[in-house]
Amino acid sequence: MTISKELLDELLKGCERPEDLLGDAGLMKELKIKLIERMLGAELTAHLGYEDGKDAPADQANRRNGSSVKRLKGQDGELPIAVPRDRDGSFEPELVKKGQTRIDGMDDKIIGLYAAGLTVRDIRTHLEDVYGLQVSPDLISRVTDAVLDEVREWQSRALERMYPIVIFEALRVKIRDADSRMVKNKAVYVALGVSKDGVREVLGLWNADNEGAKFWLSVMNELKNRGHDDLWWKTVALVADDHAHAQQLGKISNASNKYELM
Repeated sequence: MTISKELLDELLKGCERPEDLLGDAGLMKELKIKLIERMLGAELTAHLGYEDGKDAPADQANRRNGSSVKRLKGQDGELPIAVPRDRDGSFEPELVKKGQTRIDGMDDKIIGLYAAGLTVRDIRTHLEDVYGLQVSPDLISRVTDAVLDEVREWQSRALERMYPIVIFEALRVKIRDADSRMVKNKAVYVALGVSKDGVREVLGLWNADNEGAKFWLSVMNELKNRGHDDLWWKTVALVADDHAHAQQLGKISNASNKYELM
């Protein structure tokens, strides 16, 4: 879609300062609101079957019924949107769904800040300072809890029966301690399986204070419980990043003649 020069000139009339275009009451924000409202109106027209401003079919009871104001939170701050309604409440907009309060990847911003180790209070302050948004602690908790549920589901998902090659590795990452709120270097252990077709798949991630035979035994038992056939541990090629690490894995898995160093 190409926007004509004439239309741009018309839109930019009166924009003399940066805030006239990008400010809280600027053209960009107003244009986004108007476009969203126009698209919602088009959705309602498709739902009802007749154009706005025209009469509804005589035999049709469901008609336009004004609008309600929904305040959406996005990267441009708060957007007051007039959402059109129908009489029987059967209109289900796709662009801005019922109950939706956020747009423009606001959830992604909250998750990114949470992953960086910020507290709920830190996230609220950041969103207010940078985007002018006042977000409740309950909203932040709901967003992060939903992600944690997905992580737990991924961590417990069923595995293939066999991976001919399993690579074990420890990654050193900076993690903010939940109690002290200090950033510390911790080890995150990764199990990477290579399928018969050569496709790599992260089998799991684990955080542990100490690495040892007991820890790796729990990892292998977890992989077994998730579907990896215990018999294949006797022939699988285990790949580790150091000799002591490889020996531990070999003893635990009964595949000591199959381990390799990375």
